Amino acid sequence: MYKIGAVNYLNTKPLLYGLQHQPIAEEIQLIQDYPAKIAKLLLSNKIDIGLVPVAIIPQMDDHFIISDYCIGANQTVASVAIFSRIPLSEVKTIILDYQSRTSVALTKILMKHYFKQPVNFVPADEDFINQISNSTAAVVIGDRALQMLPKFEFVTDLAAAWIKYTNLPFVFAAWVANKKISDSFISDFNIANGFGLMNLEAVIAQNPCLYYDLHTYYTQNISYILDDSKRKGLKLFLQNL
Repeated sequence: MYKIGAVNYLNTKPLLYGLQHQPIAEEIQLIQDYPAKIAKLLLSNKIDIGLVPVAIIPQMDDHFIISDYCIGANQTVASVAIFSRIPLSEVKTIILDYQSRTSVALTKILMKHYFKQPVNFVPADEDFINQISNSTAAVVIGDRALQMLPKFEFVTDLAAAWIKYTNLPFVFAAWVANKKISDSFISDFNIANGFGLMNLEAVIAQNPCLYYDLHTYYTQNISYILDDSKRKGLKLFLQNL
């Protein structure tokens, strides 16, 4: 039985739906947590496969991207952004969300190479969202970011910025194994991932959300297929780490 770790955000629900409702559910132990925690579990070999922030890939002794599905974006992603009370060009300090290594790394790359703006980066504590004021902004990801969208006038979508910078889509998380996985399991795993995407209305019904339209989120903001273009974007991102 494989131990599999996955982020417990809304954006993963279509992928997890199949893992929970297809026969593969009998072959796995599913562990859910925030991205950086799942990354630690994979790096320490406490799980076999993780839907992990791609920024951890260079830290792995061996890594195998085992699925044709990912958490990616071809346009505005909505749930990964820099939130500020003033225009980003006037921001002096950016607090970095502790929940995702990829979003932190992406922010640093974009601020240096795309926005070309020197800022002070500081690690977040649990109350960091309340510290967004004056010239201090913060990177916020996941469901919290979706809830915050209507509350801030200045929101810099990080996927959109990356796409403008590189003309390539972005991959936030991929299914990565720390060991070789059998071809038969990978085939079943891909089928299970795709099952949720073919049953989005059931996924949405199972995860009611009052603060964001999930049909828009799952069909426009998040792009789940790890195609050649996304692989190129992922390769470029890893080269910039």
